Amino acid sequence: MTMALRATPFNRVHREMGARMVAFGGWDMPLHYGSQLEEHHRVRRDCGMFDVSHMLVIDVHGGDSRALLSYLLANNVDRLQRPGKALYSCLLNPAGGVRDDLIVYFLGQDWFRLVVNAATAEEDYAWLAAQRDLRAPGVTLAARRDLAIVAVQGPHARARVGQALPESAAVVNSLDNFSAICMGGTMLARTGYTGEDGFEILLPAAAAVALWLRLRELGVAAAGLAARDTLRLEAGMNLYGQDMDESTTPFETGLAWTVDLKAARDFIGKSALQNARPRRHALGLVAIDKGVMRRHQQVTTAHGDGEITSGGFGPTLGRSLALARVPLAVKPGDEVEAVVRGRGLRARVVKPPFVRHGVVLVKE
Repeated sequence: MTMALRATPFNRVHREMGARMVAFGGWDMPLHYGSQLEEHHRVRRDCGMFDVSHMLVIDVHGGDSRALLSYLLANNVDRLQRPGKALYSCLLNPAGGVRDDLIVYFLGQDWFRLVVNAATAEEDYAWLAAQRDLRAPGVTLAARRDLAIVAVQGPHARARVGQALPESAAVVNSLDNFSAICMGGTMLARTGYTGEDGFEILLPAAAAVALWLRLRELGVAAAGLAARDTLRLEAGMNLYGQDMDESTTPFETGLAWTVDLKAARDFIGKSALQNARPRRHALGLVAIDKGVMRRHQQVTTAHGDGEITSGGFGPTLGRSLALARVPLAVKPGDEVEAVVRGRGLRARVVKPPFVRHGVVLVKE
């Protein structure tokens, strides 16, 4: 029996705009609104908006919230001392494998907010609740399906969001990177998944469509999952389920910087990571030959084989790009081959990201 797809508050608007809808993580989501390429370039050069309401917001309340999250997250929430600051982290299993990646916001003395991926949302919530019951039963968890999320990204995002939310213009102009502020029932966060400046706006679902339509009036282009994927690939950002999962540790996926092994605190997976001896690491590939690199393709190197975890055409660079897990001896500057349709496609190894803030970082 086929399960019905869940719909975000914007579903009707997506369809009225002619979006091509696809199943994604159990949700009915827009792939594009006519041209993935145009949507990608609008975000890089101007401003675009994404419906990311399929992701789950989980509020964590209670006096033991910090202690609980300190044990559950590989990154150290003690770095969050000023309300509004955010931290990127992974949830790990006892073997050090990545259960999910997320952003945690410190919003008040006893209030943290997590935003987790759609495909793992229900499992994440159940696992968090189980850990809470064991270690901090006084902490409350609230799955905030009453909230919608609009991501506005691009070099003109700040101006457009300020116009759309004039009562919050001063906040929009002053908010630091990786910070957030709550204004009534709305949270404005200067975060994103494109490698561009921008905001993620969490607001009551009932008010979400009005904001979307106002942003569209201001010239903000709607963008779908396809553009979001090429933008995050160029920005060197991992996608859960492709670039990392429970079988891989942060050390193998380019996320070692999100693991704090120095602090005295214990956390799930710490012991495994302290004893880990990874044989692979994650690097970027830029195609030299014509062709498009894709996920699961083999990478042949002078030091053994690797595998592409994410790949595709990078519209900003005008060539194929990939993230790959390769032997530790492979270094930026090396030349490797991706096996594309039975033949070797030459590629140069680089350190991601490929593009940030509209600037191509890959040198010829």
